[in-house]
Amino acid sequence: MSRIDDSRPFIPLNIAVLTVSDTRTLEEDRSGNTLVERIEKAGHTLADRKIVKDDVPAIQEVVKGWIAEKGVDVVISTGGTGFTGRDVTPEAVEPLFEKRMDGFSTVFHRLSFEKIGTSTIQSRATGGVAGATYIFAIPGSPGACKDAWDGILKWQLDYRHMPCNFVEIMPRLDEHLKRGKLQEA
Repeated sequence: MSRIDDSRPFIPLNIAVLTVSDTRTLEEDRSGNTLVERIEKAGHTLADRKIVKDDVPAIQEVVKGWIAEKGVDVVISTGGTGFTGRDVTPEAVEPLFEKRMDGFSTVFHRLSFEKIGTSTIQSRATGGVAGATYIFAIPGSPGACKDAWDGILKWQLDYRHMPCNFVEIMPRLDEHLKRGKLQEA
């Protein structure tokens, strides 16, 4: 089973938080606040935080900017993962993925099912990697943010988590890009 190896150092990551909402402000953003509190409590750095409307180009502009930013290791968005006409976060972020992380959605739904039962199927939580940046899109409720962070991200974003974690493979996330450059030379 998983465990923390205290002989390994904690490596803080730079994490950006994006709230996707047509109505929330920073003061009213309970989901974003939940993520920020947990990120900082875990010892990571909040690299940036924004709120954008439920709009594919607006979401992609922010996420693409963070992917290009060397100072951002992880992007976590909250909101816009449901089925209504305005819920477009998966449509915005999934085309940016170089690699999709199907297991994130699977584990998120398993954790969510334990708390809200079959209502979890109303979420299209998703995760992937682009430009050596991890990207996660989770529902816009504080409960969903707690489930995703406490049950998955807190552990996978901790280098001490064993038997494996996202941090230890970060240096190799862009191997395909480097390999392509070497082949061109």
